[in-house]
Amino acid sequence: MSTYAADSAETQYVDGPEGERFAYRRFGRTGGRPLLMHMRLRGTIDHWDPAFLDLLAAEREVIVFDNRGVGFSTGNAPAGIEDMVDGSLALIGALGLTDIDVLGWSMGGIVAQGVALAAPDVVRHLVVAGSSAGGVPDLPTPTVRTQQVMSKPVNVDEDFLYLFYPETEEAVTAGRASLQRLETRLKESHAVVGPEAVRGQLGAISSFKGYWHRQEELTLPVLVANGAHDVMIHAYATYAMSQKLPQAKVILYSDAGHGFLFQHPEDFAHEVNRFLSA
Repeated sequence: MSTYAADSAETQYVDGPEGERFAYRRFGRTGGRPLLMHMRLRGTIDHWDPAFLDLLAAEREVIVFDNRGVGFSTGNAPAGIEDMVDGSLALIGALGLTDIDVLGWSMGGIVAQGVALAAPDVVRHLVVAGSSAGGVPDLPTPTVRTQQVMSKPVNVDEDFLYLFYPETEEAVTAGRASLQRLETRLKESHAVVGPEAVRGQLGAISSFKGYWHRQEELTLPVLVANGAHDVMIHAYATYAMSQKLPQAKVILYSDAGHGFLFQHPEDFAHEVNRFLSA
């Protein structure tokens, strides 16, 4: 039986404005500003590492959710980044949230930026993890191998280890431990993003022109972080964002990649909690 509180958090549902039904979990220390979490490409509510979630929830209320047409949520699968932003805003409205922080990992980091841009009166802090502004000039592209692994119909553990962690003994060991922690939820739910939603997400990423030209509008405090060896979104994007964001703090983990937040859950959760409390 799991010892993580995140693994016992109840899945709840709320109706959205277009007849969709959002699945979400809300847990942690109440009384402060909730942290709304935005997931990566091909990820669901069950793909958040519970060790990382528990460390965040020890100091604040955490909300994880499936966007429209993904995982346990119903509705039309998003075909563009702005569709995903609209889905997040619909959930925020359905839950009556008026004062929140947002975190996004990978594709979710781009969506989180869109939410902060669309609702500056609601979002107070922004955390962008393993992501990009989109449209960053001179950003190195993923290798052919990375693109092939990313586009597989189904990814297995070895794929995730390659995409998320450097090929060192320490990183791979940490990656396998994180994947094992995910099993508590996944062995029961078998949650996956369906083929239609995956096609929509891949198309959304490839067609998105980016928020690079709008970085100066993100005047709220922003924490941007990544692993230095990210093979999916080059860490240069993290540095480049720091050159345009008015109030940014940057963290780079030299021994990590795209999954740095699960490789170093204690350290990164501490950084996030400290940042959100400032």
